[in-house]
Amino acid sequence: MTTTSTAPAAAVVLDGITRTYRSRSGNVDALRGVTHVFPAGTFTAVMGPSGSGKSTLMQIAAGLDRPTTGGVTIAGIALKSLDKTRLTKLRRATMSFVFQQYNLLDALTAFDNVALPVRLAGRRADRAAVLEALDRVGLRDLERRRPPEMSGGQQQRVAIARALHARPAVLFADEPTGALDRATGRDVLTLLRALADHGQTVVMVTHDPLAASYADTVLFLADGLVVGQMRRGDATQIAARMTELER
Repeated sequence: MTTTSTAPAAAVVLDGITRTYRSRSGNVDALRGVTHVFPAGTFTAVMGPSGSGKSTLMQIAAGLDRPTTGGVTIAGIALKSLDKTRLTKLRRATMSFVFQQYNLLDALTAFDNVALPVRLAGRRADRAAVLEALDRVGLRDLERRRPPEMSGGQQQRVAIARALHARPAVLFADEPTGALDRATGRDVLTLLRALADHGQTVVMVTHDPLAASYADTVLFLADGLVVGQMRRGDATQIAARMTELER
């Protein structure tokens, strides 16, 4: 009797991505041929020295920017085949975003901040689904509070609940703990880790080795190229690798 193993599906595929920014002072090659697969249900941290291209990589992976050459596929759909309107609809349907700045509206309650993207898309927010998203981040009892009445960590968890409410194929996080103290940051990272453990795909850009240690895989960039990967590395190992890249 033979058994076969099935590789996890690809949530995001980058195929030969380049990105060149043109200016009067000359061209800048932010990415120089990046090929990588982000498997579904995994947590990947993207790291690299300043100017390595990690933020550009995330923006292109999420369809927020177009590559100069190469292709991006998300949930089996090639982004290059989509016009601006269809790309926007795909992002709403398959992606969510968490940033260092929480991007919450102070005048709205936690409940309404979570429901806002659905309402902006012209759909009615399902109260039970919004409360479920808040419950998943431990804020079910704070649904009526507004951002100024919450701590930074609570605001970031509202932002994560907002992302989860859309039930995305991929959650992109850009320095999600950068504005938080260490203890609160660990709470947010533990939450992101739990999301991946339950099948959510998470792609996180970070400069913090401790944050990266929560990921399944750390993808290292330097000078616009993928220069290495590390699976299940601890913070000390990741920091040592970053020190090598920054020399």
